Amino acid sequence: MDLRLDNVSHHYGDTEVFRDISLEIPSGQIVCIVGPSGCGKSTLLRMLGGLEQPTSGRVLQLGAPPQGCLNPLTYIFQDFALLPWRSVRGNISLVLEDHKMTPKAREEIIADVLARTKLSEFADALPKQLSGGMKQRVAIARALAVNPAVMLMDEPLSALDSQTRELLMDDLISLWTRQPFTAVYVTHNLAEAVRLGHKIVVLSRRPGQIREVVSLETPLAERRYGDASLEAQQQHLWGLMRDEAAAADAELLHV
Repeated sequence: MDLRLDNVSHHYGDTEVFRDISLEIPSGQIVCIVGPSGCGKSTLLRMLGGLEQPTSGRVLQLGAPPQGCLNPLTYIFQDFALLPWRSVRGNISLVLEDHKMTPKAREEIIADVLARTKLSEFADALPKQLSGGMKQRVAIARALAVNPAVMLMDEPLSALDSQTRELLMDDLISLWTRQPFTAVYVTHNLAEAVRLGHKIVVLSRRPGQIREVVSLETPLAERRYGDASLEAQQQHLWGLMRDEAAAADAELLHV
């Protein structure tokens, strides 16, 4: 299933958040969205997920979800959103409990996503017993359990330290390499964008408009921290954003 934004604009009262956004989210790709603070990245993600409706334009779902899809769209947040009284297994089970399936089928799905996210030995642990990186792995496993058509990821690694972010990026690349998925990934971190994105959408400051869409040809599995070509792409992205990021921060200070 592909997603398409067709001339989407949005206002909150008199504030124009973004203007005339047209964008394709192809099946099997990770599309990263970057831009200055306040340019509407998270709002755009909510519209893709159907949580908000645009002031004008259309958000389209094209084609059928994958076979076995229980939720066409699912979110992964920066704050993990885990239930503290449920174990790792219980938090994953939560998204399956409203779907008609046998207990055996549910346990098979849970066992599969635990294995894919390297959490099998932590299945009975409570969130308070896990590191931040492990908690985000649980959130990713929970999203994978419903076999979504598209994962909507809102700053999923921003609450983690740099070493843990690197490990989680490696995990996401490994997951995608073994079984490609579709994702829209909002981030302020340009290093994350060039490590994970098949294409990177650069938004201007508010009202957000698409400045450029950058396609990265290097396969995800071949991208490495410190790679010169990735650093060059990161510098290119920052060149597109630097002046507008400074202007956006100045505007926010005077709000």
